[in-house]
Parts: sequence; structure tokens; C-alpha cells
Amino acid sequence: MRLVWQLLAVMAVALAGGQAVMAVQGNHWLELVIGLATAVLAVFVYAWVVRRTERRAPVEVELRSAAPGIGLGTLIGIGLFGAVILNIAFLGNYTVNGFGTTSGAIGLVGFMAAASVTEELMFRGVLFRIIEGWTGTWIALTLTSVLFGAVHLFNPNASLLGALAIAIEAGGMLTAAYIATRKLWVPIGLHFGWNIAGSAIFSTEVSGNNTPQGLLDATMSGPLLITGGEFGPEGSVYSVVFCVLAAGVFMWLAHRRGYLVPLRRSARSGAAATLPR
Repeated sequence: MRLVWQLLAVMAVALAGGQAVMAVQGNHWLELVIGLATAVLAVFVYAWVVRRTERRAPVEVELRSAAPGIGLGTLIGIGLFGAVILNIAFLGNYTVNGFGTTSGAIGLVGFMAAASVTEELMFRGVLFRIIEGWTGTWIALTLTSVLFGAVHLFNPNASLLGALAIAIEAGGMLTAAYIATRKLWVPIGLHFGWNIAGSAIFSTEVSGNNTPQGLLDATMSGPLLITGGEFGPEGSVYSVVFCVLAAGVFMWLAHRRGYLVPLRRSARSGAAATLPR
């Protein structure tokens, strides 16, 4: 039942925060404030419910490692998405027409902060972490990545190809970042950096969502495998390649650090929370 209660607690914050952001849509500063408040509240609610249901300190969200973890993850996320756009632009499929709007980018930062934090708490903090304790690292990674991709099928302009790409690139990379650090801060930063690069900086669709214009006024057109079509660059083969490479690096680090949980150990211990950190 700990999985159920933890999911419900974070989902409640995500739903309330999402409704509040929608209610002030158009007021970008309020969107920023409410989005950031939702992200912070979600972390504290997650920590509280983990303490209540597992009788342990939620070390995966300990605050002392928050700033460096989020900062590093954000830089990597922006860099990876920037590399994707650079390759698409090199082929002539992404064109910058001028500057967009600063106010739009401000609102997007708040929205993406809330989305990144709540999704990472649910998928990596609750689902992967608990399932890993039952099945071991590799099975849990596969199951939660497939689920993460499937959830994106409900987005506007979603496609099976886009959801498959999300499962491979985002589900794999973000989970690998958690496995390599055993903290949620780097995957939160990665998720946030990737999303704000796609929306607030480069003004592209994000996972099939037609987000408001960001800092750049840009257009993208061309083959589906290159641009991702209406789903956005996350459906591009470049995103899959770069994110798989990043996931490989994180899994190598996890192996070096002894953070991979085999099935036999997980079945014996009942949880992955006992790993060295």
C-alpha cells in the first residue's frame, strides 16, 4: 500500500497545482510562482508520506544535495536538447525567425518546474524505487520506462512513435540518472532542463503539447524521423540517440558505484533503499 499512498499524495499535489496554473493562464508571473510552489510542495509531501509509510528518512530528496544535483541535471538537459536542435538546424529543418517573448518563457519555467518535479517523484521516486525492490534494477527500469512512454499517449498530438521515443530516451535516461546517483535531484534537473530548452528557449512542441512561444520565434518542418512531427523534437531520432548515450553513461556510473540491484538481492531485501549512497 505504500506505493498507492505515495502515488496518491504526489498526484494530489500535481493535480491541484495544474488546476491552479490553468486558472491563471496568461498571467506569466503567477504561472511562475504557482509552478515553483507546486514543485516545492510536492517534494515536502513526498518526503512526509515516505516517512509515514516506510518509517525511514527520505534520503533520495535530502535537501543538502538539491542545488548541485538540480543545477547539474539542468545543464545536461539543456545541453542535450541543444545538441538535438543543432543537428536538426544543420539539416535545414529548424529555422530561427527572430526573438519570441520573455514573458511567455517566464510562465513556461513555472509550468515545467511543476511538471518535472511531480513526474520524477511519481515515476522515479515512487514507481521505479519500489518496483526495483521487488524485481531488481533492469526489470524495473524497463517496466517504468514503458509506462512513462504510454502515459504520453494521452497528450495532444501524441503518436505511437513519439510515445516509444519517450519510453526509450526519457524513461531510460531519467531512470538511469536516478540509479547512478540514488537521489532524485539530477533526474529532476535533467527533466526540467530538457523541457525548458524545448519550450522556453527553442519554442518547440513538448511531447505533443503546443506550448506557448518562448525566447525564440522559430519554425520546424521536415521528415518525421528528423523533426518528430507534431509530437516535437522528442520524437526525433536525434533525441533517441543522444539520450540513449547519456543513459549509457549513467548506467556505467551506477555499475561502477555498485548501485545496480540484481533480482536475487531485491527479492531478499525487499527494497532498494538499503543501497550505499
